[in-house]
Amino acid sequence: MARFRSELGILVSFVLTTSVIINAFSHKKQFYPSIVYLTKSNSSMAIIYLQAFVLTLLIGKLMNRIFFGELRAIELEHLFERSWYAITETCLAFTVFRDDFSPKFVTMFTLLLFLKCFHWLTEDRVEYMERSPNITVMFHARILGLMILLSVLDLNFVNVAYQHTVAKGASVQLVFGFEYAILFINMLSTMTKYLLHTVDLQNENPWENKGIYILHSELVLGFIRVFLYLTFMSIMIKIHTFPLFAIRPMYLALRSFKKSLNDVVQSRRAIRNLNIMYPDVTPEQLRNYSDTICIICREEMANPNEGPQQIKKLPCDHIFHKNCLRSWFQRQQTCPTCRTSILRFNNQPAQPAQANFAQAHQAPAQQQAEPPQPPNINAQPNPNVPFMPDFPTPFAPLGMFNAPMPPFAFMPPPLPPLNLASLSTEELDTMEGQERHNVEARIHCLRNISVLLNSSMVQMQQYMNMCAATSHLENLTGKKSRVENDLNLVNSQEESLSQVKQEMSEEKNVFENLAGSSDQTAASTSKQSENDEIRRRRLEKLES
Repeated sequence: MARFRSELGILVSFVLTTSVIINAFSHKKQFYPSIVYLTKSNSSMAIIYLQAFVLTLLIGKLMNRIFFGELRAIELEHLFERSWYAITETCLAFTVFRDDFSPKFVTMFTLLLFLKCFHWLTEDRVEYMERSPNITVMFHARILGLMILLSVLDLNFVNVAYQHTVAKGASVQLVFGFEYAILFINMLSTMTKYLLHTVDLQNENPWENKGIYILHSELVLGFIRVFLYLTFMSIMIKIHTFPLFAIRPMYLALRSFKKSLNDVVQSRRAIRNLNIMYPDVTPEQLRNYSDTICIICREEMANPNEGPQQIKKLPCDHIFHKNCLRSWFQRQQTCPTCRTSILRFNNQPAQPAQANFAQAHQAPAQQQAEPPQPPNINAQPNPNVPFMPDFPTPFAPLGMFNAPMPPFAFMPPPLPPLNLASLSTEELDTMEGQERHNVEARIHCLRNISVLLNSSMVQMQQYMNMCAATSHLENLTGKKSRVENDLNLVNSQEESLSQVKQEMSEEKNVFENLAGSSDQTAASTSKQSENDEIRRRRLEKLES
């Protein structure tokens, strides 16, 4: 049904495109005016773009049939997932180079996405080589032809982008050139893996150093990839703006480079400690194991004295071929069976679980023959039994109290084995112990734990009291400072008030003086007017 729909869609697009072209030529009658008419019509251009997209899909399906055949489900899933991320990043690139948006830009972007899809499929198919039991000549011919074709196209587009940038300056070609450079580095990584897998397939026995070469090649190419991203971002910031679309791929490149570096370091540590930390399995020990199949190579582990390969035992009590462990540690640093990290056991020698428990129970059995007594704190610790050091007084530097921890140090119970399923019922009963001294030892250990817990509670209570007292003292100090500030404020206000009163009294005196002088002036003025009136009357009498 899906195939019928796709064929129907292809047929409809061809019919629409043919009708649009015939309509243009029927109206304009000539080639050049018809092309101009098609480019000026939005509906016609939309149908032509749709036809170009359909042709791209058809070419992709044809190349898929030629170079890959039938795609697996995981390859299709990876293809769609990566395509969505690529489209999103390109949409962000549109915002940066929106002035360069044109049909040519859309065509270049479609071609870039088209080539990216084939790069991703090539990478997945090369990784499938290691897990595939059958690698035919046709498979090699397809992969080699596709890798050579993609490498040539990548280099060609990088050269075109470089020439365009040198001739016309920075433009969107800078982004496309950088993308094709990254694709070429990815293709180099894929080609390296293909060559290493091919060499490994030619050998009858697994190639032990293949993982080391893969790790180092990924480290070198990852460094080049990170360098390219940093260079591109610095150029973009200098000539244009910050490239948001490059943040995610740059972060992935940095994380991949960090992982490659960490894998190289940890694999070297694991391989270096293979002969030092893990003991060889003797024929007597091998007979005690019911399952003697190495899960890495799926072969029977023969008697070490008769077989060509050594057998190593990990701290988790699982056994494997030495060569198989070497190749496994190049990729992962865990036990192939239980996935326990083996690097955390590098600081302690690997011993059989039964021997560890025998040594751990031997010392308590000798020490507990008499009634349990607190051990001497100055005595040398038993090297066969784990020792718990004295707990320091955690709050002694504070100087507020001196409540030391209890003056004893006890031996904690021995650690259980990593694999209890390998022990029999008799061995488990021996480990647990039912004699009197075993029970007394456990009771004594529990009492010591109880005393330690009580002392820690006392220390915590004292610490809480000290914190409460300190906080109360800080509150009192804060209140005192606030009261002092209020008093200083009141004193300053009183001083300002006294100054205001003094100024008001001075102004009152000045006003009174002014009022007195005005009264005197008014009195003198009235007296002068009376004198003038008397003089006027005298003159009138003399005239009459």
